[in-house]
Amino acid sequence: MKATTISTPTNYSKLSGFLKLTKFRLGGLVVFSAVITYFTVAASINWCQVVALCLGGMLVTSAANGFNQIIEKDLDKLMDRTKNRPMPTGVLTSTQAFIFCTFFGISGTILLWVYTNPLCGILGFISILLYAVVYTPLKRITPFSVFVGAFPGALPTLIGAVAATEGFGHITFFAVLLFTIQFVWQFPHFWALAWFNNDDYAKADFYLLPSKGGKDDVSKFQILLYSVFLLITSILPFVFQQVGIISTLVCVVAGLALLFQAYIFYRLPSDALAKKLFFSTLIYLPVVQLALMTKS
Repeated sequence: MKATTISTPTNYSKLSGFLKLTKFRLGGLVVFSAVITYFTVAASINWCQVVALCLGGMLVTSAANGFNQIIEKDLDKLMDRTKNRPMPTGVLTSTQAFIFCTFFGISGTILLWVYTNPLCGILGFISILLYAVVYTPLKRITPFSVFVGAFPGALPTLIGAVAATEGFGHITFFAVLLFTIQFVWQFPHFWALAWFNNDDYAKADFYLLPSKGGKDDVSKFQILLYSVFLLITSILPFVFQQVGIISTLVCVVAGLALLFQAYIFYRLPSDALAKKLFFSTLIYLPVVQLALMTKS
């Protein structure tokens, strides 16, 4: 299938193009995860570190999102949800986007390295590589790409936790538990998104549902199964005595609500119910992260 040329909208400026390249709203959610995790594990709050985490995290995330769009610029022309991005429309050239993303990626890494700790900067740089260099090409090859993409997707929690440590930086056991929750969360979250966008993704030959059969029984069962895993995972901080009973009860209630929505979708799979499940996951994650932050 040949990509068609799409004319640039007259009301679409270069400045807007660079902003769209960053996926600013998505970046905000990523930074929220990192900062909440920092507050969760930090013995005391260093506001210089918090600012660096916000700015550095946003820059690193923007770079990863931008590199992804550079690599997929021809494929983005094929899908309705991406055809108006800055490069398919011709608002930005690949060279302009590459320079922009490289500057953001280097700046974000340096900010995290210098103003939090070196390990935090290294993890930020690794997240760019995993997302752009590993996950992005795999999307057209195997459903396993979602598993690979879950690592950079969950790294913000690890980055936030590491930012709160001293010296070179280190990874605590509590940080691993928080990372694991966000890692598992991504499966029901992203597969729900992939379900109601499956036909659009198919135009670019993306394999994002867990079954190569697409919207079949295997895929809907995997969504339900990982919703169960998520509920179990969210209890681990209590099991290992990292948080108290109130935080855990909030996690359990949120997990059961998400699992109930996943079960409804499993029984009556439809794009509408997949969207409801997707939005349920968007509510679930900050609720759980804020509950764990209290440690009560």
